[in-house]
Amino acid sequence: MQLRRCTIVLPPCLAVISRQFREMSRTRIESLLASFPKLIPTNTQHTSVETPDVRYVYQPLEDLYIVLITNKASNILQDIETLHLFARVVSDMCRSADQREILKLSFELLGAFDEIVSLGYREPVNLMQIQSVLAMESHEEKIQEIIARNKEAEAKEELKRRAKQLEMQRREQQKRAAATGGGGYMGIGGGPTGFSPVSRFEAPSPVPARTSSPAPSSVRPPAFKGSGMKLGSKKTKQAELLDALGGEPLLSEEMSMPSTPAAVNTPEPAVLKDARGSLPEVTAESVHITVKEILNLTLSREGGLESMEIKGDMNLHISDPSLTKLKLVLAPPTIDFGSDIQFKQHPNVAKFAANKERAIALKDPSRDFPVKQSLGVLKWRYQGKDESYVPLSINCWPTPSNDGTCDVNIEYELENEGVTLYDLVISIPLPTGSYPSVSSSTGDWQLNPSSHSLDWSTAIVTPEDRSGSMEFSIGGDDVGMFFPVKISFVAQGSIAGVRLASVLRADNGEAVIFSEDASVTVDNYAVV
Repeated sequence: MQLRRCTIVLPPCLAVISRQFREMSRTRIESLLASFPKLIPTNTQHTSVETPDVRYVYQPLEDLYIVLITNKASNILQDIETLHLFARVVSDMCRSADQREILKLSFELLGAFDEIVSLGYREPVNLMQIQSVLAMESHEEKIQEIIARNKEAEAKEELKRRAKQLEMQRREQQKRAAATGGGGYMGIGGGPTGFSPVSRFEAPSPVPARTSSPAPSSVRPPAFKGSGMKLGSKKTKQAELLDALGGEPLLSEEMSMPSTPAAVNTPEPAVLKDARGSLPEVTAESVHITVKEILNLTLSREGGLESMEIKGDMNLHISDPSLTKLKLVLAPPTIDFGSDIQFKQHPNVAKFAANKERAIALKDPSRDFPVKQSLGVLKWRYQGKDESYVPLSINCWPTPSNDGTCDVNIEYELENEGVTLYDLVISIPLPTGSYPSVSSSTGDWQLNPSSHSLDWSTAIVTPEDRSGSMEFSIGGDDVGMFFPVKISFVAQGSIAGVRLASVLRADNGEAVIFSEDASVTVDNYAVV
């Protein structure tokens, strides 16, 4: 069967959209479309009409016709079945069979038509498979968007930091000018218990001091004690000063503080090098397998799983032409998802056999895998609410005190032993105008001024070192202010447990050396 053309026609002969599957001249196409309205019989149930050269298979679509033009040698039953699939696709994608609606979605409709027919021949697909292909998301595009957002955020933070340094310079010059004019006044930089001098920022021209509105002489430099920041319902002098400077904590580059836990444990914000983060690089062998998973997960603060979705794919890359006939044997998963996970093989790859080892091999043993190009051989997806599949459990427990403060305990534990986490960051929102006093912490932490949150980071989490905790106190007694807690990481391995046990030659069963690069990225991971 050779399908030549699929067209949605507005009578008498105006084509709304049309897709050509075989090479035809424009004159020939216009002639066929002009002949169609004259050939439609009246008062008949037939949905096909023939000429000496071609066959028209058509179906009314409200005020329009959807027409399939084929050669006369094609199977009429298959033509009608294909036409019905075209009509179902149009009805599914368009809210109404209106000319404007079809023109609005013309690009999507033509893409769906190409999934049904390729080079004039019908593809073995159904409506659900077409919907799945059209809705497929690009993992690489998401990674590029994440990198672009991080770069933009870094640029904004750098601008804020430099602006604050200039503002600190301006204030220091004002106070020095006021001290010179009033005599005997000591600015912030001169007191033994105040701030140490600010490091100079090299600007093209110095910011002039504004002496018209000097700071009041009654202001005293705040004295910090060595017990750290313990905030209650009444703000301390340190919090008042931070609020006066814009409500964002100043890092060690802008002022030097006494040796308190808040000063020691506040590193500079980390810079995301690339999408892999700190994942170890894998040296590619002649047979290289790449496994990628994307995780979306939402946990409830009261306990339990609200939603979880895993999307994964496996790509095979062969660089040695002598290794094109292979069989990839999957290892038993560390956590068995059973029938909850759905697998989808490449059309040329054989399906998994029931009650047998899961293996990836070509349906036709005489064919070869492609050389020096990546081929997606397997996809999988899980969507559900089974809490036993959660890879990393988070427990955030704020406890209000009687003095208007809140003690917060938060801990994490790795539940899936098939993965190792890198660059784990747990971000806890903080009440506006309040700053934490951290009493204990596994790993490092820092204040994020852009979102006013506490970012708790751990470089690596392994099955051997699987848990960590943090405790801090902060002003405020509304426990809802500490949610949603957001989690980000990159992981080595597979949450769904998809990994290779061995790679064998399909002809003699000989083992082949291979390399495997399995990684997991987080699209959304939150406790709400």
